[in-house]
Amino acid sequence: MSTFFHFLIHHWYFAILLGGMSFAGIALVLWRLLLNLNGTTNMNEFLPLFQQRLEKEGVDGAMRLCKNRTDIIPSRLFVAGLETSKQGLAAMRRGMANVIELEILPDLNFLLPTILAIAKIATMVGLLGTVLSMIGVFAEMGKDPGNTQGQAGEIGLALWATALGLVCAIPLVFTHVLFKAWVAKFETRMKGAAQKLLLLMQATKGNVVPTVTAAPTPTKPAAGAPTGAIKSTR
Repeated sequence: MSTFFHFLIHHWYFAILLGGMSFAGIALVLWRLLLNLNGTTNMNEFLPLFQQRLEKEGVDGAMRLCKNRTDIIPSRLFVAGLETSKQGLAAMRRGMANVIELEILPDLNFLLPTILAIAKIATMVGLLGTVLSMIGVFAEMGKDPGNTQGQAGEIGLALWATALGLVCAIPLVFTHVLFKAWVAKFETRMKGAAQKLLLLMQATKGNVVPTVTAAPTPTKPAAGAPTGAIKSTR
């Protein structure tokens, strides 16, 4: 532990840089975690409510329900589908696929490249600190070859930079992998939710009874009036 404090004192510039990247990485991970938690939807609770609103108030009422929510699937995916519902189920499918690919997935990957970049840079910064420290150690060995104990201590001191870089990078890489797996799983859930919306819309449209105009009621002919066409006489 004394070697570590010695590293902090004599190589404070690397310690501050690696510490700053660690705090930045933790802040980004917490930020991304909060965004994920706010965007999730309990479909078992939402779908019955959505279906009830759709049957009672139609597409407009269902759209108002979705727009009043903040989670991703109702407020963005379902709204994109309902906005194109008048054009048919195929248009709804295309609209929701475009929203998933062009809007939702990029937002779900927000901050993930930065987290991975911090992890890679922290590893390289730690390695750079070790290399620079080893250069100084070898320079001292050339001046005083007999001081092996002091040189061993300097080598151990140099390795602290790599250790701090790995301590910063490993949790960030692990978190990045977990977030990417969550994004892939959420994409599957969105596609399943889109399919459920199409089935609900298809069932709702199938239950609509078309309006038929009533035929005029035939009037009863007056007594003595001819009831058929007059046949021509030869």
